Amino acid sequence: MDRLIYTAMSGAKSLFERQAVVANNLANINTTGYRAETSAFRSVPVNGSGLATRAFVVDSVTGADFTPGPVHETGRALDVAVGGSGWIAVQASDGSEGYTRAGSFKISAEGTLTTQGGQPVLSDSGPISIPPDTSISIGEDGTITAVPTQPPLKSTSVVGRIKLVNPPEQDLTKGPDGLFRLPGGATAEIDDKVQLVGGAVEGSNVNAAEAMVSMISLARQFEMQMKLLQNAQGDDQQANQLLTVNS
Repeated sequence: MDRLIYTAMSGAKSLFERQAVVANNLANINTTGYRAETSAFRSVPVNGSGLATRAFVVDSVTGADFTPGPVHETGRALDVAVGGSGWIAVQASDGSEGYTRAGSFKISAEGTLTTQGGQPVLSDSGPISIPPDTSISIGEDGTITAVPTQPPLKSTSVVGRIKLVNPPEQDLTKGPDGLFRLPGGATAEIDDKVQLVGGAVEGSNVNAAEAMVSMISLARQFEMQMKLLQNAQGDDQQANQLLTVNS
């Protein structure tokens, strides 16, 4: 009886946690460059006295779906999408190097090129500073060219080159801030093969239809686990009645 309770209870808890993962994916269906989180169930034995007959069901996030999202043209000079495989290097809030596919940039009040979330975009020598009173264009290789917008009009100048990398996807882990990182704080080498598409952004790779079907399926499975708990409670009550009569 107790084994049924352990299995059903832990199953219901894990299904609830998986619903949270799917709901988070749905909430980011319009987030630029978002990679859907994936999860999987696994069994964990219960430690304690007695026979090893009890096991919990645990839902754990296994990583992310690296399938590319759709590319949407915006015509905006500060928007870029990664064409094919590859990542854009940015500086996280803790100063570490992270990687993203969200190529919608802006220029901060300090003149630094950043993501919409305020994370500085990196070159091979650090954050990229944009001169005042200039308009910029971003080349396919990540080269940033500044053009003066105020007299005296001077020749264009290269102010930096975005660090583009392509580390093995299986080595990347997603952090709470949405950035991907290499283990141990390692940094990836520049990959000249990574190309950018100007005037466009990559959308989320979350499939809304699949996510909705998954939510419905998880809700049905949760109900099934709760019915198992109710059945276990009913069996326990009947067993108590039989013992009371026999005594």
